[in-house]
Amino acid sequence: MKNLADHILDIVQNSLRADATLIEIIVEENKTDDFCKIHITDNGCGMSEEMVKQAANPFFTSRSTRKVGLGLSLLKQNAEVANGKFSLKSKLGVGTIVEATFQLSHMNKPPLGEIWDVLYLSMLGNQNVTLAYEHRTNKGNFRITSAEIHEGIGDVPMQNAEIREAITGLLKSNIKELQ
Repeated sequence: MKNLADHILDIVQNSLRADATLIEIIVEENKTDDFCKIHITDNGCGMSEEMVKQAANPFFTSRSTRKVGLGLSLLKQNAEVANGKFSLKSKLGVGTIVEATFQLSHMNKPPLGEIWDVLYLSMLGNQNVTLAYEHRTNKGNFRITSAEIHEGIGDVPMQNAEIREAITGLLKSNIKELQ
């Protein structure tokens, strides 16, 4: 995975496979304290303690369609090579919390990537799921939910090209303004 947006998309897909109806994503970039943090919480089915212990192992997956699950292990590796940490907490029937921190100035920290496209696609394909996104920096915060976006566009389909452009433009401009 070349950027943090790819990692976020992978975790959102994990949350959706776990039947989450609420996914909260927080990206924090703190230049003063030199860290970048990704924090993703969901209310999906959760994992057993045994599964949590194995989840960051690249040769473990809960999926039956393939024998390896690289997403969490790659996120953990990318965090650690950028002088950061990885944390996975989960409780059966409650949900999961994934957190990765990176040294912001570290040469191995992946770029954020086009998170606005990841958020749009996640909302588009999963309109019955509430997705909340918050971006924090030393300049301020930006928070938006899929419910707010759906309320704003009314009955116009999210697939509409003008709506897509408006949503991704809104997300991109607010995030870029904070960086």
